[in-house]
Amino acid sequence: MLGFSSLALVLSVILSWHYISGGSMAGCGGGSPCERVLGSRWSMLFGILPVSALAVGIYMTLLITIFFIGHETEGSIRRLAWSVMLILAGSIAGSAIWFTVVQKWIIGEFCLYCMTTHITGFLLAVLVILQAIKNSKSIHIRAITVGGLVLIGLISASALVILQASYMPKATLAEEATQDYSVTLDYYNAPMVGSPDAPYIVNLLFDYQCPHCQRLHFMLEEATQRYDGKLAFSICPAPLNNQCNPYIPPEADAYKNTCELTRISMAVWIAKKEVFSEFDSWMFSFESGSRWEPRSPEAAREKAIELVGQEYFEKAYSDPWIDQYIQTSVEIYGQTIKSGNGGVPKIVFGSNWVIPEPYNVDDLIMILQESLGVPKP
Repeated sequence: MLGFSSLALVLSVILSWHYISGGSMAGCGGGSPCERVLGSRWSMLFGILPVSALAVGIYMTLLITIFFIGHETEGSIRRLAWSVMLILAGSIAGSAIWFTVVQKWIIGEFCLYCMTTHITGFLLAVLVILQAIKNSKSIHIRAITVGGLVLIGLISASALVILQASYMPKATLAEEATQDYSVTLDYYNAPMVGSPDAPYIVNLLFDYQCPHCQRLHFMLEEATQRYDGKLAFSICPAPLNNQCNPYIPPEADAYKNTCELTRISMAVWIAKKEVFSEFDSWMFSFESGSRWEPRSPEAAREKAIELVGQEYFEKAYSDPWIDQYIQTSVEIYGQTIKSGNGGVPKIVFGSNWVIPEPYNVDDLIMILQESLGVPKP
């Protein structure tokens, strides 16, 4: 128990320090799965307090109580220590289960540091409960009391779930740029959602293998309709792979096909602009089942050729504009990396940028207005 609680405490301190310092965790750069988890709203309470800080307090308390459960400790103090440990064990187990569910079914990504902490905590909780049952006679605690104390801990963990689920932040990782961007786009020669003549144009940095980009994609059209033609989004691919994005660490390979997928998509834009929207939506649509999976380069190429024709696609695919446009988008991406936050999707307007996490179009509109300063329609 001492070993598990010490390991969980150290991991929680590391995660908390990452939040306070604003730097990147080792192996968590450039839109990696763990960066998506650590940068999500589920890693914080009310957008302010990191949940890892709560874990530090819990594991520190449990670590201290371990020193009061020995046979040399007075009986009443020993029972109190075990009671506290059982409540904490229930809380730890419930939290471990909750955050595993969040990563699996809500965020859709796993953080190695987080999962190591959760697994360690869950094993610790099981060990505490088993040891309490084993020593129930010597500490004068009945098995039913053990279950009741663990239940209290589970209820406290459920309170955390309710607090997190009820808090709807307007954005995640909102940051204001401290300088004007030196990169500009020719909106009349770039893929758009909306009109290039719209007075408010937001640059959307995204990746074709990013699940959060997929969810945001299908909100864009309705957002432009809400603005009655005054809002548009420029489609700026920022592939999260070092092959075409030097801001991504070479060892990051979570999005290994994304450079090729981006080239194929931009080739469709060059070859036949009127079908780009259809292709772009197809890239983010469901093939089957209830979970979105990124398209393979082979499937994307086949769909592109189906829409524009073999000859036109091959000619467009070799057009130097593709590399130029991707690098322009990547430069915008590079200028919006701050405090290690290199995730996507990222929306940029003027000198402000934000990594949004909207649940619906209303949330997206609120983020545009309150975080980016886009005027109301």
